[in-house]
Amino acid sequence: MLANYLKLAWRNLLKSKGFSFINISGLAIGMAVAMMIGLWIYDELTFNHFHKNHDRLAQLWIHQQFNENIGSGQAMSIPVANALRTDFSADFKNVSLGSWNFEHLLTYGDKKILNEGMYAEPMLPGMLMLDMKTGSLENALKDPGSILLSETLAKTLFGDEDPMNKVIRVDQKADALVTGVFRDLPYNSTFFPVKFYLPWSLYLTQEPWIRNSQEQWGNHSFQIFAEMADNAGMAQVSGKIVNVEKDHNKDGNPQLFLHPMDKWHLYSNFKDGKNIGGRIQFVWLFGIIGVFVLLLACINFMNLSTARSEKRAKEVGVRKTVGSLRKHLVGQFLTESILVAALALILSVGLVRLALPWFNELADKQIKIPFTNPVFILLALGFALITGLLAGSYPAFYLSSFRPIKILKGVFRTGRWAALPRKILVVVQFTVSIVLIIGTMIVFNQIQYAKNRPVGYDREGLLQFNVSTGLYGKYDVLRDDLLKTGAVYEMSQSSSPTTGIWSNQIGFDWEGKDPNTLPLFGIVACSHDFGKSVGWEVLQGRDFSRDFATDTAAFILNEA
Repeated sequence: MLANYLKLAWRNLLKSKGFSFINISGLAIGMAVAMMIGLWIYDELTFNHFHKNHDRLAQLWIHQQFNENIGSGQAMSIPVANALRTDFSADFKNVSLGSWNFEHLLTYGDKKILNEGMYAEPMLPGMLMLDMKTGSLENALKDPGSILLSETLAKTLFGDEDPMNKVIRVDQKADALVTGVFRDLPYNSTFFPVKFYLPWSLYLTQEPWIRNSQEQWGNHSFQIFAEMADNAGMAQVSGKIVNVEKDHNKDGNPQLFLHPMDKWHLYSNFKDGKNIGGRIQFVWLFGIIGVFVLLLACINFMNLSTARSEKRAKEVGVRKTVGSLRKHLVGQFLTESILVAALALILSVGLVRLALPWFNELADKQIKIPFTNPVFILLALGFALITGLLAGSYPAFYLSSFRPIKILKGVFRTGRWAALPRKILVVVQFTVSIVLIIGTMIVFNQIQYAKNRPVGYDREGLLQFNVSTGLYGKYDVLRDDLLKTGAVYEMSQSSSPTTGIWSNQIGFDWEGKDPNTLPLFGIVACSHDFGKSVGWEVLQGRDFSRDFATDTAAFILNEA
């Protein structure tokens, strides 16, 4: 029976090549859009799942209250890590300090490469379960003069040479011995940008301010990662550590909590101490858009199929006259729609493959179609089956309901309600299309506003880049040389980019200040020429100037 259905379905498709092409291509485009959105959603939902123990890893975060506002962030102090190891050793398998990711200058022979890396305690690579190509996780960062490289970085530095036990110069200040090479992390890992790890002990010897921070509870300049003990529940332990810092530093009423790795990517927005979501909102939004796009394609298929009802009506009448039951006709039409969906699926996969490079660039992803994954194959087949059933259900039941006597007399649907289903489908199709178009226009206008809105400085021609530690102490020489070229109007340095503030500080006092308030100020340390470089407007007072020696201790407040 099924073979006969397929044979008839294939024959009908070949008989109406133009109609079949329009139907298949229309459905394929809708399926391709839905598939790309589905691949993006899967990539988002599986973020950090490469790390096998992702459900046991967390990062320490802190809530702090300033006046009536509660701020949340992951910047922590060093003593917190020591307290967790000492007072909660039964709850944590590992606790590791880590620096922020920054670019460092790596030198080997005549090769000099800027790459992003971080300092970390020896247990962090093992906590992340890095896939080692050479070396061992246990010993990779134990020595103060060691370095752990990614496979790509090792290839870039050493080519076909064996990188093990080779010496690399770091930031022109210290030598590091390669003790391990790990295979590259996938793009959907928080640690993907980190191409090398340096030992925390080296960090302490290089930076005096870090050594001085080891007992400072209020110096929130570091990251802390934790791996839960096998019998410890993350939520319960998070409740136990709330007051660890508050017992030593009461400024801002600090409250610690564990932020699970599974929530880093999608649930990292906090407001007044409450998690309000994050990128998960985009996952829901694009999921809904994908469903609506596929629904539009299915409705288009239904309308095209029912529009040809008159041509298929005589076929239905003859088959019913010779004894075909309605269920057989329904089966025939559903088989035909499923075959169309299957062909559309094949075409949509081709379209997705063509569009993925552009889509990856747009979405900042490295998504690939997982052809070797049996789960994907099953989902794709199920996708085609459901789409075929959804798209073919109305035409199948509509066409199979024709009465043979009326059909053979040339009379089809009659009555005031005969055309109602098709009218409803058309209205739904146009409504969804209009909603999507309006939504696209709104998003486009928001993006244009974000790009062009006044930001308090002149963005035209303004370049910003991170300076490696190898250039520390050479800024004035670099600035003078660049200004002499005539291509650079002005140049300055600052502790934060113009798009964000990396440092916050409390403890300010002034005449008339309410003693009960505890304001938090965002601080940007900058050189004298910063205002001239960014083109800000000074409303009161004056800009920084090299003509005033006291300006090294001066500050400028923003209008707010």
